[in-house]
Amino acid sequence: MRQPLPAPRRSLYTILGAALILVFVCSGCSTQRFLIRRDTPANPLASQLQLESRAGPQISSRSRQVLRRYALEERYADDAAECLVALQELAAVEADSELVYAVAEVAYVLGKQAEEEERYAQALDMFGVCVSNAYMYLFATEFDSTRNPYDPLFRSACDLYNVGLESTLRLVNAKGQLQPGRSYEVYAGKEKYRVHTVVRGKWHPEEIDHFEFVSDYEVEGLPSSGMTYGLGVPLIAVRKKGDDSDPREAYYPPGLSFPITALLRVVPGSGAAKTAVEHRHQCVLEFHDPLALNDIEIAGRLVPLQTDLSTALAYFLDSPQFREQSQATLGLLNPDKTQKHRGIYMLEPFDPHRIPVLMVHGLWSSPVTWMPMFNDLRSFNRIRSNYQFWFYQYPTGQPFWLSATQLREDLTELRRRLDPDGRYEPLKKMVLVGHSMGGLVSRLQTIDSGDSFWRILSDQPFEAVKGDPELKHKLRMAAFFQPDPYIRRVITIGTPHRGSDYANDTTKWLGRKLIKLPSRVVQTGQQLVSLNPGVFRNTDLLISNTSIDSLSPDSPIFPAMLRAARAPWVKYHNIIGVTPPSKWILTSGEPGDGVVSYFSAHMDDVESEITVPSEHSSIHRHPKAIVEVRRILLHHLDELESEYRVAERLAEHETSESLLPLVFRAP
Repeated sequence: MRQPLPAPRRSLYTILGAALILVFVCSGCSTQRFLIRRDTPANPLASQLQLESRAGPQISSRSRQVLRRYALEERYADDAAECLVALQELAAVEADSELVYAVAEVAYVLGKQAEEEERYAQALDMFGVCVSNAYMYLFATEFDSTRNPYDPLFRSACDLYNVGLESTLRLVNAKGQLQPGRSYEVYAGKEKYRVHTVVRGKWHPEEIDHFEFVSDYEVEGLPSSGMTYGLGVPLIAVRKKGDDSDPREAYYPPGLSFPITALLRVVPGSGAAKTAVEHRHQCVLEFHDPLALNDIEIAGRLVPLQTDLSTALAYFLDSPQFREQSQATLGLLNPDKTQKHRGIYMLEPFDPHRIPVLMVHGLWSSPVTWMPMFNDLRSFNRIRSNYQFWFYQYPTGQPFWLSATQLREDLTELRRRLDPDGRYEPLKKMVLVGHSMGGLVSRLQTIDSGDSFWRILSDQPFEAVKGDPELKHKLRMAAFFQPDPYIRRVITIGTPHRGSDYANDTTKWLGRKLIKLPSRVVQTGQQLVSLNPGVFRNTDLLISNTSIDSLSPDSPIFPAMLRAARAPWVKYHNIIGVTPPSKWILTSGEPGDGVVSYFSAHMDDVESEITVPSEHSSIHRHPKAIVEVRRILLHHLDELESEYRVAERLAEHETSESLLPLVFRAP
């Protein structure tokens, strides 16, 4: 049985805990930045081509060997542009892949030189030559027998294609012309390129406001997961607000940005498309969503895309719109002012064929706390292909049971908008992941209240309550509820299932002084109490309880939650933080994460439970916790696939329209 702390130590512990909260409150919300803008864009060929040297860009030793082999070294030294023309003429008659590579590299160097001298039209010409010849080196059928993917030149050709394309896109973007859905004509010497643009994925061209270049930024404070190497230019697409009549629009936060990879396909012209003056090529500039596709087919082979998921996410987290919305301290101290931001948010296109994972933050927090885990999880192809991640934001100054009631309402509203007929099976297999107080909000979605929560408030029947029908409806929704039939699994992390000693008499008093409860909540409680004298035995729960009060180990909510009937279709998992004993005098002496004791966090009704060596505020960002959540999500997929196989076998014997298959995507 849990032993209480000795009185003198508890007293010191509570006073110092209150002082610590005061220090935190005075310090305000975090000003963490997630991106650093680079002085010079990242370039994989910077060293090889000496792009930042005083002498200016220089061709590589491999290209110099080609010049020597064709007796063009002196010509290059005298007039590099004339040398390039000679190389192109040679490449037109000789099937030499290294010659084609040299054309691409010389053109890129000349393009960089022209760009530095602000001769942008010429730079665009040279970058066009670079991209088309690098593409030819990689995919022309005449080089199939000699092309060697183990030769460093092959990777350099990929880099030349990528940086040449990026340089082209930058020049086009500088003129405000880099817009999906448009067509372009680009001239490069005697070559004429007709470029059509398409967007491939679940985002639509009209949703893209503008692009930023990933290479301009360095990610800070976020794991750089989700990077893959291949062809293409990773971009940040900043989303344009859509039509409010679209029900999905309510769930996309303002200022949202998402990853895109640009890739140019070059199709050489032939026959009538060629004249003695110019060669015409049809090109397609594709904007790929790397969350939907990582590999594409070019010239009959599977080619990986160059992608970056982290930088686009970091760009969004640093946006003014997100910073204005994600104010954890304001949500704690003045919930009224952040109620307008309450709700479920999606950072990816809504997909009815992927299972939702709803992440619920804890006290004095916001969805930003989930970004390291989110970024890591979606870097795994099977996770990314089968799950969509949603985030719940709510003001944390109000009691957690009120937030649980609001989440219940918000989930019902989301389904009414996005799946009114209940057609999409994956939406009925939802997983909830809650940190700290968010774990309590999550578990409350899966239990049957019976009358135990009402009995905390009153020993009289609910029908005896007098008041406006709307007031009574709000009270009924908070006191009587049933488990959500669409939630199949709940993962709690660092959750105080029996309360936290940090919510003691001193901190509760301090919380009531600092936290301004939502006015509508207070007014509703006051009206109900005044209209029903003697009905409510615990009026504080209706009028003055803050989130700190609700987390007290003495709160009557915890015994009711622990006794309540849980949905038999829901499986629970638990992650507990346990830190080494600290020399700090704030330590209670009990094992735990410094805020929640092991005794409070432990649960017996779970399918799995692990401990993580981390303090409370960072348990969900610890690698061990992220790996465990990934394991659980994969296990969830395996079980659902097994259910589907059983249902499929049953369907062979019983024709049943009720057996709707889930859509599972292989990695």
